[in-house]
Amino acid sequence: MRPRALLHAIGGRLCQATRCAPMVALLGVGYAGGPVTAAAAPVIATVDEPRAFGHVLGDVLTQRVLLQANGADLGSVSPPSVGRTGLWLERRPASVETDANGRRWMVIDYQIVNAPQTLTRIALPALTLGAANGTQLQVAEWPASVGPLTPADVFGDGDLQPMRPDRMAPPVDTDGLYRRLGWSLGLLFATLAAWAGWWCWRNWREAQRLPFARAWRQLRQMRRFERANGGRGAGGAQGAASPDAWFCMHRALNETAGEVVHAGSLAGLIARAPYLQPLRAQLDHFYRMSAERFFKPTPGAADFPLEALCRALYQAERRHQR
Repeated sequence: MRPRALLHAIGGRLCQATRCAPMVALLGVGYAGGPVTAAAAPVIATVDEPRAFGHVLGDVLTQRVLLQANGADLGSVSPPSVGRTGLWLERRPASVETDANGRRWMVIDYQIVNAPQTLTRIALPALTLGAANGTQLQVAEWPASVGPLTPADVFGDGDLQPMRPDRMAPPVDTDGLYRRLGWSLGLLFATLAAWAGWWCWRNWREAQRLPFARAWRQLRQMRRFERANGGRGAGGAQGAASPDAWFCMHRALNETAGEVVHAGSLAGLIARAPYLQPLRAQLDHFYRMSAERFFKPTPGAADFPLEALCRALYQAERRHQR
């Protein structure tokens, strides 16, 4: 062969080898790593299914999925979503538990949220659980039945009626309540009686000890005696004209002052009993009318409000004592 032709043939073979080198390299890599697949096939999961029959509204169906593939633990597995899965079921949050053999199970609860009118077929939905290593566990659909809470028609015989009668509330033992009520009422009555007794005793003691209290009690007794005798007192006088009423007032004023009081010594009475200061004008009027009553009788003396003054003095005395 000529030298020129030999060089041309060698160059063509080198170019062909250069174009085929990347393909050969890829084939070598593929052979070294094994056969290349598009995606791993799902693994049929081992599932502990719930009872398929005898369910009603509110029941919970528990599905347990073994988190293993080909005998190996899958590690982290994403749980399914939570919420309604259809007309009949609601999926609760899943949990993972470990059995006595150390195997991990994903526990998925479904609650029945509707009540059918007749026996109805439902199904726990199919699931695909993805593991962190890319393995997918395939959980098949699981059929179950759910029945109505009550039959549409009742027998209507004996105690089998559409509506049950109202259940009477059990009787409550009221003996203890009545005993406590009796004790409470007894204590209340005793308290009121004690208070009334103290009030009467206090008034009686004041009527015996305090001058104006005695005078007020005596004036009221005179008033009752006058009413019983047609408006006339023991001496035949009436109202403020009764000498006994005026003597009664003078005795109370003298006892309060500790001496005989007259119009000129009224300042000593006020000094001895300062609580009478607001009534000084009425006391001045009383002593003027008393002087006219006993030393210069006039018709105007009978109109003096003796009872009103005595009552005002008694009230001032009580306020001072308290």
